[in-house]
Amino acid sequence: MLFSSIEFLFRFLPVFMLIYLLVPGKYRNFVLLSGSLFFYGVGEPYYVLLLIFSIVVNYIAGMLILSQNRKIRKNRKNRKNTKNAGGGNYKDYKKYAKCILALALFFNFGILFVFKYWDFAAENINKLFSGNIIPILSLGLPLGISFYTFQIASFLFDCYRGKIKGNTSLIEFAAYVSMFPQLVAGPIVKYEEVEGELKWRKSTYKDIEDGLKLFSIGLGFKVLLANQIGTLFTTIMTAGAGNLSAPAAWLGAFAYSFQIYFDFWGYSLMAKGLGEIFGFRFPDNFDNPYAAKSISGFWRKWHITLGRWFKEYLYIPLGGNRKGIFRTVFNLLIVWTLTGIWHGADFNFALWGLTFFLILSIEKSGIGKWMEQRKFIGHIYVILLIPVTWMIFAISDVRQLQLYLQNMIGIHIGDVIVGSEQVIRYLKEYGVLFIICILFSIPYTMELYHKHKSKWYGLLVVVVIFWFSVYEIMIGSNNPFLYFRF
Repeated sequence: MLFSSIEFLFRFLPVFMLIYLLVPGKYRNFVLLSGSLFFYGVGEPYYVLLLIFSIVVNYIAGMLILSQNRKIRKNRKNRKNTKNAGGGNYKDYKKYAKCILALALFFNFGILFVFKYWDFAAENINKLFSGNIIPILSLGLPLGISFYTFQIASFLFDCYRGKIKGNTSLIEFAAYVSMFPQLVAGPIVKYEEVEGELKWRKSTYKDIEDGLKLFSIGLGFKVLLANQIGTLFTTIMTAGAGNLSAPAAWLGAFAYSFQIYFDFWGYSLMAKGLGEIFGFRFPDNFDNPYAAKSISGFWRKWHITLGRWFKEYLYIPLGGNRKGIFRTVFNLLIVWTLTGIWHGADFNFALWGLTFFLILSIEKSGIGKWMEQRKFIGHIYVILLIPVTWMIFAISDVRQLQLYLQNMIGIHIGDVIVGSEQVIRYLKEYGVLFIICILFSIPYTMELYHKHKSKWYGLLVVVVIFWFSVYEIMIGSNNPFLYFRF
């Protein structure tokens, strides 16, 4: 079920909100869990059982780790010096906790591998050895599995590290994992960020009002900007990746850059708005990334919670940048290879991740800081480079990707079908939309909204955005969600 669908907006959400806001606070986690499983089950009737199974297994694993941590703390309290006392119990408890963590992570990432990467690995191994060595499973990808797998993993890591110490009920944990506002596409929320709210929260009138406004803005970004500008990229691509003039190829790249930004940012704002309605404060997932002055700066502002996950649970444990330049580069290689693969099981995603590894490694030499100190040059650098990387992300066929990138630098192998005449026509048709996208890609526009959102005219703007979005949905305009496939 899409947030930008009539079923969600006028059936599921109103009924759920009514029930949720009317029940006493102590029952809201149960209502949230029930509604979330129903929301997930509408689109994934079989995979909802997989989600429930994962919740139960990981809850047990988390509680076992916490029980070992409590024994460790008790051991430390009773013995001033574990070395003098032998420390046997301490070592046993720590070893047992580490074993549970390893088994739980193997379970979670094993499931992710089977559903997301098995067929890709099997097909390429079979091609390599010219035979049917490994069977093709042809399993559908459960919605949001990459997101909730990382969210569960963060819970387990934080249990092991001692960041989570208090008792957690199965209902609380299940509500945390399956919470429908951010289950399918994030943001990736750490348990400690919502632990207090899971135990007790309330939704004030202002929370509901602000949440609905934020949801409407996100809906507008998704339906009125991402969907509309996405039709331009689709139109350009229908001519064939090798049949574009350089201006047409760049126009398509800019269109896709805006599409994926407002698609994902819009969905993140809708999730954050729904969270506010239900009494949660989710972290921001975007911070005007296209206004960055370096690629490092871009990734501090794009998909913030994913970058944070890789930094806290992989990059820093590997040593970060504390062990010299060569180890730093190696750590970046691991992180960005996995970041690319996380997005999808295809060679273009791995190439996309490796491209950022190369760029960020170069920036580590000092070029990144130099760019950030020169505002104009830094902005131009990001604005020209990011659309190129998005083409690597968008085009899965490596040959077609090669042709598209060649077109961007003016090397044409095929006939130019989309030339200057078509580009001028597209600019006339989509020029205003491009300007709006640019305006909402800089900080000042949203700052203006937050400044005036409580005024009557601010409310009027939000209402117009909401109903205009509904109209676009009802007439059946293009309404995909790009990150559903991840």
